[in-house]
Amino acid sequence: MRFSAAIFDLDGTLIDSLADIGTSMNRALATHGLATHPIESYRQFVGEGVEVLTQKASGNHPTLQPAVLATYRGLYADNLFGHTEPYAGIAPLLHTLRDLPIQLAVLSNKPHAATQRLVAGLFSDVPFRAVYGQRPEVPRKPDPAAALTIAQDLSVNPKDCAFIGDSAIDMRTANAAGMFAVGVTWGFRSRQELHEFGAHAVIDHPAELLGVLRGDA
Repeated sequence: MRFSAAIFDLDGTLIDSLADIGTSMNRALATHGLATHPIESYRQFVGEGVEVLTQKASGNHPTLQPAVLATYRGLYADNLFGHTEPYAGIAPLLHTLRDLPIQLAVLSNKPHAATQRLVAGLFSDVPFRAVYGQRPEVPRKPDPAAALTIAQDLSVNPKDCAFIGDSAIDMRTANAAGMFAVGVTWGFRSRQELHEFGAHAVIDHPAELLGVLRGDA
C-alpha cells in the first residue's frame, strides 16, 4: 500500500448534499426578503465554510448576513438528511478500504457538529479514525493545520497521506500539507479546477481510488 492514510473531504466527495444545503439557504434567504438561487448555483457557493456560503448567497446585503446565517444554521440542522446520501460507489469503496492497512479520516469545512452527525448517520460501519469539521479554534481549509493535525493523530507522515476532494480548496489544502492531492470529478467542481489547483491524480469513479492508494496510478 503506497499510502498509510486517506483523508476525505465530505460534501461533494463522500456525499451529495447540494439539495439540502441549497434548499435550506434558499429558505433562509426568503425568510429575510432576499432573492433565492437555483440549486445548481450552490456548486460555486459551498466549500469555504458556512460564513462564506452565506456571504455568497446573500449578495450585496452584508447587514442581513448574520441573520441569514443564524436562520440557515437552524434550518439546515433540521434538514441534514433530507436528500443527502453517499455518491454511487462510495459505500463499496469505504467497505473495501476498511479491510486494508490504511487509516481513514474526514476533514470538512462544514461545521464540526454537522460533519460528525452526517458521518455517523451515513457511515456508521466505517472506522474513521478522525472526523473533523470547521471548528472556531482551527483555521479552515485551505490552511493545512487541520490536515496536519489529522496526520499527527494517526501517527503518519503527511507525505504518506492521500487527501481526496472535489474542489480547489481541497487541492490547495493537500499541497499545503505536503499530502498527495486526489481530485474527484463527481462532486461540485470541474476537472479543470482540480488540475489548475494542483491535483496529483484525478479520478472519475470511487473505485479508481484503490489503484491510486496502492500506487498503481
